[in-house]
Amino acid sequence: MKSTYALIDCNNFFASCERLFRPELENQPVVVLSSNDGCAVSRSQEAKDLGIPMGAPHFKYRDFFKRHGVVAFSANFELYGDISERITNLLASITPRIEVYSVDESFLDLSELNIADYQAWGSVVRASVLKNVGVPVSIGISTSKTLAKLASDRAKKTPTLHGVLGLTVQGTTTDHYLNQVPVHDIWGVGWKLTPKLKAEGIHTALDLRQMNLRQAQQLMGIHGRQLHDELNGVTCLPLQHSHKPQQMIMRGRQFGEDTREFYVIESAIASLSARAAAALRREHQLARRAVVVLRTNRHRPGYQQASESVRFYTPTADTGAITSQLIRMLASNFNGRLEYHRADVLLCDFVPESGMQTDLFGTVNLPESDRSSARMRAVDTVNLRHGKGTLKFAAETLSQSWQPRKRLNSPRYTSAWDELPEVRLL
Repeated sequence: MKSTYALIDCNNFFASCERLFRPELENQPVVVLSSNDGCAVSRSQEAKDLGIPMGAPHFKYRDFFKRHGVVAFSANFELYGDISERITNLLASITPRIEVYSVDESFLDLSELNIADYQAWGSVVRASVLKNVGVPVSIGISTSKTLAKLASDRAKKTPTLHGVLGLTVQGTTTDHYLNQVPVHDIWGVGWKLTPKLKAEGIHTALDLRQMNLRQAQQLMGIHGRQLHDELNGVTCLPLQHSHKPQQMIMRGRQFGEDTREFYVIESAIASLSARAAAALRREHQLARRAVVVLRTNRHRPGYQQASESVRFYTPTADTGAITSQLIRMLASNFNGRLEYHRADVLLCDFVPESGMQTDLFGTVNLPESDRSSARMRAVDTVNLRHGKGTLKFAAETLSQSWQPRKRLNSPRYTSAWDELPEVRLL
């Protein structure tokens, strides 16, 4: 049986989430800014129509925003994550054969669903997401994930399609749309392969689909062969039902203000370590190595970077163990004359949580590891039940001045009781 995939892609996702509780912003230009309100990371269609590019620096466009009535928000990732989960749950009720590709994109395998008219089905799903969650989506449907992704992109950019496009394997309609897609916009091509393809006269998705299969493999290896087959409707990229364990986990932040105070940096490292360790526990992994990196502002003279590495004899996902050893190593070589701008915590060299073994020399302390795991399970359980950050290590509370600036932050409407909108009856 031939596979059929649908890609559900949320339109201007972060900006759409901000509009959910601000209906007066419908049809108004909206942008969402990155950490420290730095640059635009999401733009409504109205903002795009004004010519605001992705990554536009807020300080350069501040006057432009005022002149054109652009509403800017600080990124509210807790809100966006919750809305994304609601959409995923709705899609999973349609079919359990789902791959959550990113926070705003999901692939559905429709092969086992009895769908007579894919275009009509897509319109119903799109209306359902809009009604039940409030976020507009674009839906692309085809016999391969690459074609489905291209169809979704065309559906988003072509108003007459009303947000849904199904691409057949062959046909003048499919050729018409593929001819509109520049080669650098093809999923899996990117900026590195684009010059090589253009040098061979491959400028559009249709050109790549029609090129010789052997030539595609010579230019791009096995990846080129798969890409060529995918554009011709042959499934080479099956649905990823299970999450692949990460090889590395990193959490980093640019500080709200540069600092040379060690207690401020200690608080930042503790908070970042807590986030990284929590992610590690969700992966059911333990780390044998942790790295902390401090950086000054690279846009100022005298840029410097300092890093310290810790290797754990007993692999761990214990926030306290990771934090204390990183801070101890950092304190021994800390340069208090520098003003630090950013910190990163990296965990790597993982072993499965269930597969840890003792060693010949007895450096792995299994009883302590068991106590550590039980302690962290208790912390995670409390935070899951009563809210993130309910239980935390004291070092995380030493200072808040390192936290990124969020002067334009919206409330966490769906995940914080004290930030729910209030209605007064008169």
